Amino acid sequence: MTSTLQSNSVSQKLGFDPSYLDEFEAKIFIEGAQTRRRLVNFFVLLLLATVIANYGVLSNSIATVIGAMIVAPLMGPIMATTAAVVMGSAQRAWRSLVLVTIGVLCVIVFSALLTLVVPDITISFTNNGEIASRISPGIYALLTALGAGAAGAFIISRAEIADSMGGVAIAISLVPPLCVVGISISQGEWVAAGGALLLFLTNFFAILLAGGVVFMLIGLGRIVKDETRARLRRRSFVLIVLGTVLVAIPLTLTAFRTVVDTISRNKATTVVQEWLQGTSDRIVAVSVNGQLVTVTVEGVDQLKSVNELAKELEKALQHPVAVSLRVVPTKVEFSQSSSSP
Repeated sequence: MTSTLQSNSVSQKLGFDPSYLDEFEAKIFIEGAQTRRRLVNFFVLLLLATVIANYGVLSNSIATVIGAMIVAPLMGPIMATTAAVVMGSAQRAWRSLVLVTIGVLCVIVFSALLTLVVPDITISFTNNGEIASRISPGIYALLTALGAGAAGAFIISRAEIADSMGGVAIAISLVPPLCVVGISISQGEWVAAGGALLLFLTNFFAILLAGGVVFMLIGLGRIVKDETRARLRRRSFVLIVLGTVLVAIPLTLTAFRTVVDTISRNKATTVVQEWLQGTSDRIVAVSVNGQLVTVTVEGVDQLKSVNELAKELEKALQHPVAVSLRVVPTKVEFSQSSSSP
């Protein structure tokens, strides 16, 4: 009896408060008498966030990009979509999804236009960390987004903390990846654009999935009484899970490739270190790209045969290799002033 009471108490503490339902719906769904005003607010904030994020990304400024994440309102309609699915409201779900789609297109197009005024020479897809980190997402991006989506759903479902979405907005990146898509399109970098779009889709489906699960667990789905709405919810969740699985496949492949490349680079570095034994030369960089191993060393000592290095690398990596060796000569000069003792 005591355990049952304790269980009910915990359920009440963690569950959705029915008295908060009207306020919850008014806050998360853009509808009613204030629809036009709220839509204007949404698009104004979205375009301003695009300006901030776009130039924050181009200037490689982490602080500026974080500011854009806080300003951007795009997470609202995504969360509204998954809430509508859980509540079995097809009309609300479609309306929210259309708003998300229009918002995404606006950000990409506006970002591409903003990039046209920036000199091409200042845009780097390798040296700019804010761009490079968003064009090749891995499985960690999905795991992070799932956590952020769950946190966002829990926060917005509770009246006392519903205004604390800033931290979640920072944790999950929506507008910055879309800006990278626009920047990449303006530069004709279609592979980079695809990678950034994959990151956005990862975050999108993660919010839908994790948010929907949280909404179900806290009891928001209990308001669904008829079978038609319940069937809509089941079918929608099947599509959400399918979408999440589809984006997880390339993310997993990227993560696997990263692990394999890291192992190969570590093996190659060990071989090069052994090859340099007996000299004062030091390793500057070692990279493995398929069969090509690029080695950069610094020093002035006489090195062993590069063929010998290639043979050892072939044994360690267990496949044929071609070695590109770059030697950076070191010159050290020492000067002492005449006034020194």
